[in-house]
Amino acid sequence: MRVPSSKKITLILGAELGKLITLPLTWLTLIGTFILNLFLAAAFTSVGLQETAGTQSILNIGLASMGYLQAGFIILGILAACSEYTGGQIRTTLTTVPWRGLQLSLKHLALAIVTIPAAFIIAASGVFYTFIRMRDTATGLEIDTMLAAIAGATGYLTLTTLLSAAMGALIRRTTPALVILLGYYFVVSPLTRDLLPGLKRYLPDTAGSYMYMPLSPDEINAFSALQGTGILMLWTLLFIIVAIIFYRRRDA
Repeated sequence: MRVPSSKKITLILGAELGKLITLPLTWLTLIGTFILNLFLAAAFTSVGLQETAGTQSILNIGLASMGYLQAGFIILGILAACSEYTGGQIRTTLTTVPWRGLQLSLKHLALAIVTIPAAFIIAASGVFYTFIRMRDTATGLEIDTMLAAIAGATGYLTLTTLLSAAMGALIRRTTPALVILLGYYFVVSPLTRDLLPGLKRYLPDTAGSYMYMPLSPDEINAFSALQGTGILMLWTLLFIIVAIIFYRRRDA
């Protein structure tokens, strides 16, 4: 019996959403990331209160935790991709859903559906906490500017999660995927920025940072938020496409 394409997509997407929502590690990771973000926001704000804060510095302080916050979303993406390989659940999935490319694509869509509101809440919590604590020094801070920064941070965290899930699908093992991605974001990328300054703007994390950070007047070659979004989207799509190609060709 042939299943209509629209119904097929709906069923697979519902199944992928169900797996993500019922995975305890999904909620543990998000809750842990939220709590960590509040602690970091409180710490950065306390330091910021000792200095003069203008519009730009309030956004910088509210989003200063992003460098650490992204680790939680990297973990989320890898867990979403690799959890099925524990205990051989992936074989059941592929037996039930033989359309591999479609299944992996909808897994990423389901992950985006879960990640977007979570990323928005977590990113907004840090910014609003800083704004409330420093509102007396926030003269001239426009709500539109704040919302644009939060939206950019949400997009960055979502794309980073999807890129991490694609890497997880490629490697298929949680620990090696974590070592590679966390090693890149926290070791390789910072070193590359110092050793190859001309290349740093095109790295996924550096390009993505322009999505939410106010531009510094001293940074002449900085990308706009739209350009940073485009570069990070290209990186993410590249990893997803490669993951789908390998996913369709190799055994579970």
